[in-house]
Amino acid sequence: MHDVQVRLADHAYAVSVQPGLLREVGPRLRLLSKANRVGVLTDTNVGPAYLPALRKSLGDAGFEAVDASIPPGEDHKSLADLLPVYDKFLGARLERSTPVIGLGGGIVTDMAGFVAATILRGVPLVQIPTTLLAMVDASVGGKTGVNHAVGKNLIGAFHQPVAVMIDTEVLRTLPPRELRSGLAECIKHDIIRDAEGFARLEREIDRALKLDVDYLTDLVAHNVAIKARVVEADPFERGERAHLNFGHTFGHAIETVMEYQYTHGECVALGMAAATFAAVKLGMFADDDRQRVLGVIEKAGLPTKAADLPVDRVIDGMSFDKKVRSGKVRFVLPDRIGHVVVRDDVPADVVRASVESLRG
Repeated sequence: MHDVQVRLADHAYAVSVQPGLLREVGPRLRLLSKANRVGVLTDTNVGPAYLPALRKSLGDAGFEAVDASIPPGEDHKSLADLLPVYDKFLGARLERSTPVIGLGGGIVTDMAGFVAATILRGVPLVQIPTTLLAMVDASVGGKTGVNHAVGKNLIGAFHQPVAVMIDTEVLRTLPPRELRSGLAECIKHDIIRDAEGFARLEREIDRALKLDVDYLTDLVAHNVAIKARVVEADPFERGERAHLNFGHTFGHAIETVMEYQYTHGECVALGMAAATFAAVKLGMFADDDRQRVLGVIEKAGLPTKAADLPVDRVIDGMSFDKKVRSGKVRFVLPDRIGHVVVRDDVPADVVRASVESLRG
């Protein structure tokens, strides 16, 4: 088992990574809470697979589980889809000491976090991510939110969990496309922080695709540790934490404009391809290193091209990004593998060329 500590100025919590951990949630949560109930938010895909085991573990530890399910998919990541969840939890008379658990992928973890941040003005949050993407990204760091028609995650709050419990055994049942999507965030983390880790991915990423659970456990813990250190340095995304958005300025615009035809990870992969193109154009990143990045993305089974991309709409969509400052779009660009910088001076012709490069 790996325990990664996240230490913030006014809050600390552990991210536990272990095969079979779902069966231990109840007793672990009992050490953190004296409540009699917990609220569980999941979706209608994940719930049937993992809710029975979670209920048993919670029940054995003396918790009554009040669960609510949302439909799966980005088109249901909305305030409207959360209203029945609030109705269920408030109707069950959840209290401020009642933990809310997010059981699911990135959409569920974001939405459960938002519910925990806002119901009764804030209750404890526990994340139990069930996809690779949620394990290495969405469940750690306290960013919560829902989508708006204008763009992704534009309504939200920062709300740190009291615990994150990751059972890597569940990855055995993850659809291959979802597994590949999670690998996009793993690639991102090493590009922004760990050149040696990136070299390991080049050699070993096929072990993830073969569902080697020991390898996946180490991979998840490695990525959680990278994100934890960035979050500790900048919990409210006022500086360094923006580095985690490498690939996301392009990627979020693609995701919204294409109406979620691509998964989040696929859009991040496309975003990294565009961002490295821009960095080469600006003379700050070697083309040989860009080819290494593209090679790992392709080895993970992720796209580096999208022939049907509407270039003008993607460029327009980037103006709604949360990271826009004083009307300037801020891009996270690599200057070497293992290090990135934030630029708000990327010329419009370079931005256009970068998006057009994705069309092939």
